Amino acid sequence: MQEIVLVFLGALALLFISRKIAKKVGLVDKPNARKHHNGHIPLVGGVSVYLSLWIIYLMQPNWLPDFNIYMVCATMLIVVGVLDDKLDLPVMPRMALQALVASIMMYNGLYLYSLGNILFGYELVLGIAGYAVTLLAVVGAINAFNMVDGIDGLLGALSSVTFGALAVVFWMGNRDDMALWCLCLMVACLPYILLNLGIPWGRKFKVFMGDAGSTLIGFTVIWLLIIATQGDEAVMRPVTALWLIAVPLMDMLRVMTGRIRRGDSPFKPDREHLHHVLLRVGFSGRQALLVMTGAALSLSTIGILLDAMRIPEFWIIVLYMITFCSFIISLRAMERARLHLYDF
Repeated sequence: MQEIVLVFLGALALLFISRKIAKKVGLVDKPNARKHHNGHIPLVGGVSVYLSLWIIYLMQPNWLPDFNIYMVCATMLIVVGVLDDKLDLPVMPRMALQALVASIMMYNGLYLYSLGNILFGYELVLGIAGYAVTLLAVVGAINAFNMVDGIDGLLGALSSVTFGALAVVFWMGNRDDMALWCLCLMVACLPYILLNLGIPWGRKFKVFMGDAGSTLIGFTVIWLLIIATQGDEAVMRPVTALWLIAVPLMDMLRVMTGRIRRGDSPFKPDREHLHHVLLRVGFSGRQALLVMTGAALSLSTIGILLDAMRIPEFWIIVLYMITFCSFIISLRAMERARLHLYDF
């Protein structure tokens, strides 16, 4: 469709324009003890995706419900995200903003009021607790996607998998407008992935997403997941949403739990994420990218198939927990094997 082509070309052009401006104003990522890249890399991937949203809206203003409310929240997140990328803001102001955009979203009627029939076939209606659960979901999704932005191409690839999976479930639910919106979001991420990986122009035009971009993507994902799972026009069951963001969600929960057990802040940076583990045990950056993207694609496909087959939601939750435990056990086994080799 012409919208998809125009979004791709627009996002690509905006990326080249934004990176030039970023270099002039100092919106760049500099190497330090935790960041091992070479040179000063423009942090404009998120800006490009944000501006691409306006291209989609100008072409098809009716694709996304409540676009004006969404863009108010997205604009707040991108502005503070850019400031964070440049000034490295403390955690609490960023968390306060995330709570604020969640509140705006809930005030306009978009929140988690049901978790589906997960109680042996009985629906778990949250009532007023739905607002608290929604707040946790918004903060969780934003930080899950923020935390996976650790190697080239990863955030863009995992985001594309989620947006693509959402496009499939909206299409299966006869919500073609929403499916096309999600497809355009996936296409808007592609120019960033290409430049971030140095394809085809090499490292000369390399860009990073920045916290502005990961925050925007995380918020957009949870916005779409709530639309997809709540209300009369829901296209999938709430439990299916867990599979569509399984890799970033599982990794975030594992890492934050480990930090808390060590007595650290759950938001304290470290090198314990899945991509760090894969690099430590011998995978290259590209291999780790392929492994994690393949895992995300596989788990999303499993979730969609389980939903389409109408497997009882209780058993889907059980299978998800088994998968999560297997994920943790596998990583621990990989780390032990690496240490065992060093002993020799």
